[in-house]
Amino acid sequence: MTNPDIIALQERIAHQDAAIDELTRHSLAQAAAIRGLESRVQRLEEQLQELSSRVGQEVDDAPPPHY
Repeated sequence: MTNPDIIALQERIAHQDAAIDELTRHSLAQAAAIRGLESRVQRLEEQLQELSSRVGQEVDDAPPPHY
């Protein structure tokens, strides 16, 4: 291999390393966003469950419609 070939390979490897680093940063950011969304969904599910149980209690406690 000639010196220009080695330099070209080194440049290519440097660009690939930079691309891998960028992809890693994006992957970590997406993972953090997914964790945040999962926790929000879990809170919403808990709130929905609580509201559903309240609505069920209100319906059970309501007087019959003929009153």
